[in-house]
Amino acid sequence: MSEKLQKVLARAGHGSRREMEAWIAAGRVSIDGEIANLGDRIEADAKVRIDGRAVSLKSADDIICRVLAYHKPEGEICSRKDPEGRPTVFDRLPKVRDARWVAVGRLDINTSGLLLFTSDGELANRLMHPSNEVEREYAVRTFGEVSDATIQKLRTGVMLEDGPAQFDYIKAAGGEGINQWWHVGLKEGRNREVRRLWESQEVQVSRLIRVRYGMVELPKSLPRGGWIELPLEQVNYLRQLAGLEPETRSMLGTDKHSVARAQVRSAKIRRAVRKHKVTGASGRPKPTRTRS
Repeated sequence: MSEKLQKVLARAGHGSRREMEAWIAAGRVSIDGEIANLGDRIEADAKVRIDGRAVSLKSADDIICRVLAYHKPEGEICSRKDPEGRPTVFDRLPKVRDARWVAVGRLDINTSGLLLFTSDGELANRLMHPSNEVEREYAVRTFGEVSDATIQKLRTGVMLEDGPAQFDYIKAAGGEGINQWWHVGLKEGRNREVRRLWESQEVQVSRLIRVRYGMVELPKSLPRGGWIELPLEQVNYLRQLAGLEPETRSMLGTDKHSVARAQVRSAKIRRAVRKHKVTGASGRPKPTRTRS
């Protein structure tokens, strides 16, 4: 049974469906030696290449849908490579065989917190689609006076340059003086939307952390630069949000081999966090202090 090329490539983890469509339109993908076109469908035995390199194609039954929760530090960008040499969110992720991690949405360079990655590009594509309206929650530290009238405006809606926007809720979360913490929720993922909403009321955001995506929360024990693989229950919660069939397999388990893999994962997380502490958010080695 034939399937759309971009869907097959996304499912195999080569990128999101949107990315694959862009690659096809740019002439980077070929089928059986011929440059592919948008709308092409392929059979299971098709020979597909990206930039001249043969890629593996897998059926839905061959792929285990995996999801990582990553604690993004400030200073990392959500691109695979950066011409300026800045660190990216992909630098510390574990290797995945015959596929690659696809980010579910983005966080800007000055925002930290929960960022999800999946090996299933179709899942990422559906979760990012505006029609799914997955709620995101952020912890926000503001600098400056915030009046009741300002809060009311942000709840009822303000006009931004790309259209109206509003928070679904705003909850005070403590603070001192003019430095106050808030928890806000919204169901859109427009570029810098949280910051732009506050800035529309002339309130400066001095810290922004994503703490929840849907019902998946940023684990309190997960250090910056660390990642953890989500259990099958949470993977299937996300697949249900996306309208996909449940996954029946997982890389996690309780047998001795799974325990050994978990120990390896823990070691990788510790190494990733140590790397973050050594290089800092800029990706450059931190200067060592000398005693005078």
